[in-house]
Amino acid sequence: MELTQVIKKPLITEKGTELKEKNSVYVFAVAVDANKIEIKKAVEKIFSVTVEKVNTVIVPGKQRRLGLRKGLKPDWKKAYVTLKKGTKIQQFEV
Repeated sequence: MELTQVIKKPLITEKGTELKEKNSVYVFAVAVDANKIEIKKAVEKIFSVTVEKVNTVIVPGKQRRLGLRKGLKPDWKKAYVTLKKGTKIQQFEV
């Protein structure tokens, strides 16, 4: 799997911003079939940082309705990436 396919996008939320400021933890939406090793390699290569650990969560898709028809949005995967102390990802800083 290519690096650009592993990491889909960064997630900018209140919780993610608080984690980033306190603990150097960054949150990404990643491919559902990506494992922790692939995520770690992708973040290290793309952002030139040292990753300490990776935690992942599979977020279940929400139920949606369009008229009388019901459906589900697809499940997706979220990764919490902890960086080595004192390192930052410069693209996230505003």
